[in-house]
Amino acid sequence: MKVSIFDVAKKCGLSVVTVSRVINQAGTVRESNRQRVLQAMQELDYHPNAAARSLARGKTGVIGLAIATLNDSFFDAVVKSVNERLAAKGYFLALSISNDVFSSFEKSLFQEDRVDGLMMLSPTNEEAYVKELQKKKMPFVLLDNQHIDEQISSVIVDNFKGGYEATRHLIELGHTEIAHIRGPEPFLSSSERERGYRHAMQEAGLTKLWIEQGQFAISSGYDIAQRWIQDGLRPSAVFAADDYIAFGLMNALNQAGLQVPQDMSVIGFDDQIFAAEFRPQLTTVRQPADKLGQAAVEELLRHIDGQAERHLTMKLDPVIVIRETTARHEAGS
Repeated sequence: MKVSIFDVAKKCGLSVVTVSRVINQAGTVRESNRQRVLQAMQELDYHPNAAARSLARGKTGVIGLAIATLNDSFFDAVVKSVNERLAAKGYFLALSISNDVFSSFEKSLFQEDRVDGLMMLSPTNEEAYVKELQKKKMPFVLLDNQHIDEQISSVIVDNFKGGYEATRHLIELGHTEIAHIRGPEPFLSSSERERGYRHAMQEAGLTKLWIEQGQFAISSGYDIAQRWIQDGLRPSAVFAADDYIAFGLMNALNQAGLQVPQDMSVIGFDDQIFAAEFRPQLTTVRQPADKLGQAAVEELLRHIDGQAERHLTMKLDPVIVIRETTARHEAGS
């Protein structure tokens, strides 16, 4: 026989109203009573009906996440973090993968008001999406967005600090001829990582800047390195705007008979899943994907629950992971 909410109430010795409040995560239940209800639910293997629970709360219990691609282990890690945090809070994640976020609005459940809130991960042309969400009065949070706005809640990584620390690491190893392969427009991460590179170089009195325009792709790093080799140009170290660029760069160097880090030190950005798998293992700047996802969920739920008095821009610190592709530069080498 199917267990009901009445069975749970009888088991824990509390009212059906109290059990219902615990199930619907109301904040008016004493912690001791909440634990009694949860214990009874566990012992009876009781699972409340999701649809009924959503109806009682006046919410869908679903959060939407729009993303352009999952062909990136950093994005994948953020999505997993978001999903785990939402599950812990009693929510389901609805994922939309499309280069056209407006298409996601029109064709998915987002447009039909079937989600309680929305997150957008690394959106481009975000202003138009923001206007649409504000018009619909839907709670939302941006992750890794391109524009900082005090009227919008967002969670980003301190890409300036990451670019600065990456370049500083190479300088401390004795490198003075350091190239930077930057990322594409319109990404804020591209310009901020370049700004960090420029600041570290100027701070060290290294006025000769070497900046190449790249794309977040293996082919980009490969093509740029091949051109350097053909032209007889070779910096002693390279700060690549992401790990994919670094992988392509190292591939071209290897084909030309050059060794990393003996002939050139290389540092990437993101700490993609393959960074520690290839040999030599890639020195890189790790983005805190888990913290990014967790912070975004907490901020969105505050807005959904009416607990957020203002919008916040949270900036998280990246961390350098030193592996095998950077080494001390000896004078004259």
